[in-house]
Amino acid sequence: MRFRLTDEQESLRDGMRTLLGRRFDGAALRAAVAAPGLDRELWRELGAAGFFALRLPEAVGGVGLGLPEAVLVFEEAGRALLTGPLLATHLAAADVAGAADGETVVARVDGGLVEWLAEADVVTEGAGDVSEAVPLRSVDPLTPLHRVPGVRAGAPDPVAVLLTAAEQLGTAVRACELAVQHARTRVQFGQPIGAFQAVKHLCAEMLVRAETARAAVYAAAVTADPLDVAAARLLADEAAVAGARDCLQVHGGMGFTWETEVHLLLKRAWVRSQRGGGVTQSEELLAADLLG
Repeated sequence: MRFRLTDEQESLRDGMRTLLGRRFDGAALRAAVAAPGLDRELWRELGAAGFFALRLPEAVGGVGLGLPEAVLVFEEAGRALLTGPLLATHLAAADVAGAADGETVVARVDGGLVEWLAEADVVTEGAGDVSEAVPLRSVDPLTPLHRVPGVRAGAPDPVAVLLTAAEQLGTAVRACELAVQHARTRVQFGQPIGAFQAVKHLCAEMLVRAETARAAVYAAAVTADPLDVAAARLLADEAAVAGARDCLQVHGGMGFTWETEVHLLLKRAWVRSQRGGGVTQSEELLAADLLG
């Protein structure tokens, strides 16, 4: 079976990439690090573009598309390192007034962790009193975190897991792009570092991991099978974390500095890997199926 994007899906993906390139480029990313906070104007623009209402029926004002299309836009968000509780607001679009059009920012309790609690208008999911939430020092400066005492991780939502995998895929793709770009332009010993075998291998491995994850994520978006989603999550997390690490290696010491965005890719991949029960629950689901 061949999974090929339709013309409409390609237009959707390209449109989202154009929007984010215009509204959340490298300069905006650095500005967000320097002055953390949610850009409400951008949030409303995402709402107007249908990001949050993508899977809602047209009869209730939604776009009327499905999970495959949602995967495409979340992949672009992950590629751009777009900030904010995107997943929580998207999942709440059908139930929380104003979420679909970006007027209401929604945070979500996920296994006791909450992203962007201070900026949220509404908090959904999970038990516990968010008024007792304790701020955490997040490894990712672009993802503020709180922990809600007494809340344990429940069964993961397959849609949330898959869309997180899509974001991880986008970050893995961006890491590969940055590594290849640097390998082509950085010169050592009179030639681009991409001419050296060790660097070639790193870039090739990043590409293979990203494309393998892409195939798994796209297939899971079509089948919506929990086992396919779990496998896609494992592959996407590996592609994002390992890809960002390899991208750091290609950049050398510069990759660890604020001069580049490479370290932000790794930090965001680490934080996302804890969502939806993390990779552990996906591993347990696949293991149970194999043993059963």
